[in-house]
Amino acid sequence: MNKFSIPFPLSVCCGLVLLFMAATTAAVGQNKFTISGTMKDKSNGETLIGASIFVKENPSAGAVTNVYGFYSITLPQGSYTLEYSYIGYEKVVRELVLTSNVAADIELPALSRVLDEVRIVDESRISTSRNFEMSVNKLDIKTIQKLPALMGEVDIVKSLQFLPGVSQVGEGSSGFNVRGGSVGQNLVLLDEAPVYNSSHMLGFFSVFNPDAVKDVKLYKGAIPAEYGGRISSVLDVRLKEGNNKKTEVDGGIGFIFSRLAVQGPLVKDKSSYLIAVRRSYIDGLSTLLTSNNFGLNFYDITVKTNYTLNQKNRLYLSGFFGRDNFGLSDDAKFNWGNKSGTLRWNTVINSKLFANVSAVFSNYNYNLGFNQDENNKYSWSSSISNYVLKPDFSYFINSNSEFKFGLESSYYQFNPSNTVGTTNGETVDSSQPKKYALELAGYVSHRLKVGSTLEVQYGIRFSAFNYLGPGTAYTYNDTIPGRKRTAISEQQYKSGESIASYGNPEPRVSAKYQVNDRTSLKASFSRTTQYIHFISNTSASNPLNIWTPSTNNIKPAVGNQYTLGYFSDLGASAAYEFSAEAFYRNTTNEIDYINGAELLNNDRLEGDLLSGNGRAYGLELYLQKKKGLVTGWVSYTLSRSELKVDGINNGKWYPTRFDQTHNLKIVASYTINPKWSTTADFALTTGTPTTYPNQRYLSQGVLIPYNTGNARNDARLTPYHRLDVSLRMEGRTLKKNGLTRKNRDYWVFSVYNIYGRRNAFSTYFTQSSDRVTAYQPIQTQAHRVSIIGSMVPSVSYNFKF
Repeated sequence: MNKFSIPFPLSVCCGLVLLFMAATTAAVGQNKFTISGTMKDKSNGETLIGASIFVKENPSAGAVTNVYGFYSITLPQGSYTLEYSYIGYEKVVRELVLTSNVAADIELPALSRVLDEVRIVDESRISTSRNFEMSVNKLDIKTIQKLPALMGEVDIVKSLQFLPGVSQVGEGSSGFNVRGGSVGQNLVLLDEAPVYNSSHMLGFFSVFNPDAVKDVKLYKGAIPAEYGGRISSVLDVRLKEGNNKKTEVDGGIGFIFSRLAVQGPLVKDKSSYLIAVRRSYIDGLSTLLTSNNFGLNFYDITVKTNYTLNQKNRLYLSGFFGRDNFGLSDDAKFNWGNKSGTLRWNTVINSKLFANVSAVFSNYNYNLGFNQDENNKYSWSSSISNYVLKPDFSYFINSNSEFKFGLESSYYQFNPSNTVGTTNGETVDSSQPKKYALELAGYVSHRLKVGSTLEVQYGIRFSAFNYLGPGTAYTYNDTIPGRKRTAISEQQYKSGESIASYGNPEPRVSAKYQVNDRTSLKASFSRTTQYIHFISNTSASNPLNIWTPSTNNIKPAVGNQYTLGYFSDLGASAAYEFSAEAFYRNTTNEIDYINGAELLNNDRLEGDLLSGNGRAYGLELYLQKKKGLVTGWVSYTLSRSELKVDGINNGKWYPTRFDQTHNLKIVASYTINPKWSTTADFALTTGTPTTYPNQRYLSQGVLIPYNTGNARNDARLTPYHRLDVSLRMEGRTLKKNGLTRKNRDYWVFSVYNIYGRRNAFSTYFTQSSDRVTAYQPIQTQAHRVSIIGSMVPSVSYNFKF
């Protein structure tokens, strides 16, 4: 019964930070000065993430803005010419004589619409060989808006699935899978707030409103030390800050829902706001799922505001609230949703030291209810809440050296089940007690350029986790592997007492070697730890899935990923880019389930869980054409994802449900003229694994198929393939008098699954309905479930003024 205390490694981490800063500060010469500031969009005041600063007299001393638009460059005293640039914006050149530290905030004007017509598909990767990052995908909103989409509604998560290493088990499944990891192994952040269910409408749409999103970045490997808590990937979604120059209105009207976003200044050039809403209004999707007339709708609200206190300090406040409602009838209703809030403070402590402090709240909950009458009803609710405090610091030592450090405190409250049932007037409360946990982490990271060819980043994250009381800790018996375990003893813990605690060092290192101006080799290693677990034994989009903490019986999952990559810019003007990445990840303490596991409303859930080792490995190939009237990319992933759990598949390795050996994605866009453009995408993947029965038996004349070999995922569904096309028509650009219109609008005509492929989501077996003659065996019948089995045309109208 130990009280929780701050782990020793975190205090060591803080000490290393102070020593490192003292040493590097003393090493900086007296004749060097620093240029620092923020880069913004001139038209709306939005900070620019990943913008470039080039020093003409010293090309190796350039810099890139961080996720908050801040940059810092240290140079010897002298005269310099600085070029500020960002894809899609005009270049700005500044000449200065550096005799002291200089604060230089820069605003870049956007390119004209004519120049923007022939543009780069993926703005973030204009020079993939010179970019230090690897195993990172980034799509801008303009690219996402060009892709064909179900019901004409662009979707961030669906767009990511056309990139290498990212997959999904089919329509009607929630989230996404990265490099053989499960949906619950992805850390999804919306303005730094964790999102525990990223799907609307049973997985067909994501919770991210594209009108409110500024930047989307997916880390598949080489995860920076400032991120932790998941073993597969990090999806970092950043919201727009709001136009601080003028009021803007964006929106769209489609088959499924309409959306509207309004942004503008509260105090011009100092404070702004953003409000974006979406609301579905027809249940057209339900006709694809069933012939029954049931209700299915969703809505979400995204808001953000900011205030510039002075040149060095700025406050941000953002929030999200979304909900799905699903009703079989007036007496049977089901709803679920997310809500989150983020308060951030950016401060420039000095020209070299930048800090961001975030306070975050996140909650996911669902409610299920049946109400026949007052004497016969049932209600069930569950939730997870998360409170995070995270200070992060960036110390720009010089142009070749950057040091990052920070802390993170995360408090969890799990509500597994509030369940109350009334039958014939008698009420039974079978609710489960809440669970509590605290996770602490500290990290240090150093990025260093060694000469003109080598760049390295190394660091470590220390994490500690405590499962806290009040609560009951159970001890389970040993049994045959794969069989249900029974609790043989229990121990009560008071509030704040430590029931179980864990700690893990998480080293991270990555390197880039620049072979020549167009080619580079990159490698990385990262260890990550996951202390909270996603409990689900189905790949379908089931909002009833729950989260549970590591306990005295459930150990944290730990993953090690190794990555090696080759990157090259091709063509006369680097119009093409090519990359090849090989990865291998091994994990321990991955969760799986016994056959027939009871996952919901089970206060002895741990007795139905198993843990084992996992491995995922593969090769990702990516070829992109970035310039010209025809743009697009081809991605191909060859990979395996497997588990080995004592008690399943006779202790042998078996594929995970989301294992896909082959994954081919093709995207092509063609600008016909300034008014018309078209885009097509094609997907072809190996069928996902499944388990088929190999025997059957009769019980009271009913045939029941089953598997006698303790096999798991030993068969596969048929291959998945689909072709989508879209046609975009721009609205008028000129008024009748020949002047340019300030308002912009466009139509999107799209066809999803153009040749009506009935891709299998699952297959199940039943007794055949055909009559049989006496003494003849009863026949079994296979049924293929297809979520979407036809061509789905759509039209949407989008506007901005």
